[in-house]
Amino acid sequence: MESMRTMAYQRVLIVDDEPDIRELLELTLMRMGLDTFSVPDLKSAIRQIDQEAYDLCLTDMRLPDGKGLELVKYIQHKRPDTPVAVITAYGNMELAIESLKAGAFDFVSKPVEIDRLRSLVNQALKISQQPKANGNGNGPEPPVMVGESQAMHSLQNKIRKVARSQAPVFIQGESGTGKELVARQIHALGPRAEAPFVPVNCGAIPSELMESEFFGHKKGSFTGANEDKAGFFQAANGGTLFLDEVADLPLAMQVKLLRSIQEKKVRPIGSQNEVSVDVRILSATHKNLEALVANGDFRQDLFYRINVINLEVPALRERTEDIPLLCQRILARIAESYELPPARLDRGAEEALKEYPFPGNVRELENILERAYTLCEDDRIGLRDLNLNSDSTNVIANGMPSLSDTRPQRPADMNLEEYLMEIEREAVEQALEETRWNRTAAAKKLGITFRALRYRLKKLGID
Repeated sequence: MESMRTMAYQRVLIVDDEPDIRELLELTLMRMGLDTFSVPDLKSAIRQIDQEAYDLCLTDMRLPDGKGLELVKYIQHKRPDTPVAVITAYGNMELAIESLKAGAFDFVSKPVEIDRLRSLVNQALKISQQPKANGNGNGPEPPVMVGESQAMHSLQNKIRKVARSQAPVFIQGESGTGKELVARQIHALGPRAEAPFVPVNCGAIPSELMESEFFGHKKGSFTGANEDKAGFFQAANGGTLFLDEVADLPLAMQVKLLRSIQEKKVRPIGSQNEVSVDVRILSATHKNLEALVANGDFRQDLFYRINVINLEVPALRERTEDIPLLCQRILARIAESYELPPARLDRGAEEALKEYPFPGNVRELENILERAYTLCEDDRIGLRDLNLNSDSTNVIANGMPSLSDTRPQRPADMNLEEYLMEIEREAVEQALEETRWNRTAAAKKLGITFRALRYRLKKLGID
């Protein structure tokens, strides 16, 4: 009974000059337990916004005395916490995207599909409830980009703002800057936080499997399809689909992806029927997508559709003041992961990291610190431990055996990381056997610290 009373206090303003549409919207929302108030034009809507607070506004884009876009902008200025959803003519995607850029929460096309409308309203009302929900201290904390620089404060403000919308977001940034972390934070701060977040590395999927992976397939639809399989869109239904390295999608797949995003429907391979899906699209790449569009390697219409809101993630060299805090967090995480005492940077090492260009950004910083952690003495990382002038890809450090002409070739089914770990395992086990499993002696034989050996034993799972 209490929940019904709470729902009744949620009010929706409906703005449309067609009486039949207003009646349809009113009936649908009343059956959802919501209060509604309807007006036929822009002037009346502005008067209501000035006088009353609403949890949601639904407005047609074409009004007798103006455009719904004007109302979207007015509400953004006057009552920025009120989500606005727009109703557009079928197929008018340009106008819908323009409204999203102006700050609309989402859009629905005429003729209005009731299920789609209910889903939109439920998502929007979660936004209205969020300030209260976020303030009670319950539930897991969303992932956060670490940093106190001006660049990071600006990015965090943008993340909080776009999280309240359903507009597609394109995240641009160099490799290793944390684009997926930004996407996860947008998801966690928005109304879909309790639904799935499905990350997809578009560059890691073989082209012949792409359609099946994205849209699913029916049993028997092709050789090897032994059972029905849901694709990424179905897995993310109600939540967020994150398309990482979206620039790597082949052109043929771009066409199919665009249709699924616009129609909000997918057709599994082997099925005669389409399946409705409700997902928010976030995408990212380290490549220059505009240049790829200009060269004809990426479809302009897809770029236009996924790049409604653009977020630029700054490179680490553009926010060097964040490096000490990042180092502190990374070293604490490494120590906790391997159940070893924490280490700290001395002043010389910290200053050297501030001067280092970090072509690999935060990911490279993590690799440098993890390697230095295993090499340092007395829980103190110095400049020498960082080894900044050496080849950063040399993961077998300080006296560990390296690849040689006599070593067998890497098996075709083993990736480079697995191969290097196998070499490392052989070297460690050999040293332990030669010293009758005396760890102190084995560490000395390998030319590494006892801490480094403990770290490697933990990483390699050697008991």
